[in-house]
Amino acid sequence: MRTLLNAIWFVFAGLWLWIAYIFFGVLACVFIVTIPAGVACFRIAGYVAFPFKKRVVDAPGAGTGSALMNVVWFLVAGLWLAIGHIMTAAAQAVTIIGIPLAIANLKLIPVTCFPFGKTVVADPNASIL
Repeated sequence: MRTLLNAIWFVFAGLWLWIAYIFFGVLACVFIVTIPAGVACFRIAGYVAFPFKKRVVDAPGAGTGSALMNVVWFLVAGLWLAIGHIMTAAAQAVTIIGIPLAIANLKLIPVTCFPFGKTVVADPNASIL
């Protein structure tokens, strides 16, 4: 079932969001100071493309550096990517079949806004819904 959800997700949201994350990741890598934000963007891009069968957990040892990078991230890309998630969720919520995907899309916003101190792990029992 999650494979089917991943396929539907990729067609109706994942591809477009993946492209946005890659764009902001490349943009963040242009400046030396924001390279960690670019790396985080690439890490989250894989999660956003196929979010089912994965989950986000707190990274051990995340401290003040993660908090500071979350602020930089939010200003460079997090806000704009969150707006992209909201717009995609609004488009998905138009149909009954898209409502669960829209809810899943909205649940991705916290990790989109503040990715530092988090890590994505494979979990066959996880569901984003």
